[in-house]
Amino acid sequence: MSIQRTVSSLFDRFSQLRVLVVGDVMIDAYLWGKSTRLSPEAPVPIVNRTKTEQRLGGAANVALNVQSLGATPLLCSVVGDDPEGADLLRLLREQGQTDEGIVLSPERPTTVKQRIISGGQQLLRIDSEVEMDLTATERQALVQRFQGLLETAHVVIFEDYDKGVLSAEVIDELLTLARQAGVPTVVDPKKKNFLSYKGSTLFKPNLKELKEGLKVDFADANLEAFEAAVNQLQEKLDLENVLVTLSERGVFCQSVSQGKTYLDAHIRSISDVSGAGDTVVSIAALSLAAGLPLPALAELANLGGGLVCEHVGVVPIDKEQLKSEAQKSQVLQKELASFEVTT
Repeated sequence: MSIQRTVSSLFDRFSQLRVLVVGDVMIDAYLWGKSTRLSPEAPVPIVNRTKTEQRLGGAANVALNVQSLGATPLLCSVVGDDPEGADLLRLLREQGQTDEGIVLSPERPTTVKQRIISGGQQLLRIDSEVEMDLTATERQALVQRFQGLLETAHVVIFEDYDKGVLSAEVIDELLTLARQAGVPTVVDPKKKNFLSYKGSTLFKPNLKELKEGLKVDFADANLEAFEAAVNQLQEKLDLENVLVTLSERGVFCQSVSQGKTYLDAHIRSISDVSGAGDTVVSIAALSLAAGLPLPALAELANLGGGLVCEHVGVVPIDKEQLKSEAQKSQVLQKELASFEVTT
């Protein structure tokens, strides 16, 4: 089968998948404007607003990426019972997504990250958020929603932003439920709960998160120390698959059965790295559910992460653009030579 037909079959398979995304959701708010002078009050630019925009962010942006790739996202989280929470539910409905996994709570505000942009550059970000763990009532409601959605899911993504939805206790409970249901799990971790995801199917930190999570430090170019850290991570968390994003140096993947693979980054015109990790984990989860070999999974995620960096702000991946890039990839041609899409 040609690489074009194989990639087309893979993307067709994506459209049959249902992906349960659980974690911290937020609104990415943007104020766009023009800046031509400094303020007389302080050495800061004056921005004349031209437009404002709200987008789904955090785990909700992962859900958008899943949807952009043709799959069905099932978003599960806790947000504030406030105007911003109402805005988030409205944005979900406008995208044609279900909100049955969203718990509204009067105990916490909805996370909002507002970016001020002028001339294609981000000048300032204002965050409105709390980082406290869920209350017992919130946790019970979240687990109940998760259980209901898990019944039809093909893969689960844990999208952790350290905002309190995913505590160690919640992670353990949800991982256990997924394991009992035979549903693979993909983790996009943060520092606080880094070592709480024992036994997950695929663990996807970036290099900074790997160092912080294991409390180790080494030069980025020190491959021996880097690989030792990955081995330590696999042992600590009993992981079959690890995918580490290395920014401009590409990605690294390693599994117990398939060994290690380094993949170079593809040359891009980088405008904004915001949201690249969301794209990577979305592609990785769908590829895992479709049965893609780990090196091929890593290459497809590598391609997608680079593509979204060409856009300003947090945006989901363009499916057709990714498909076109995948069909030209020599790495994928090699890895998919004998691959048959799982149906």
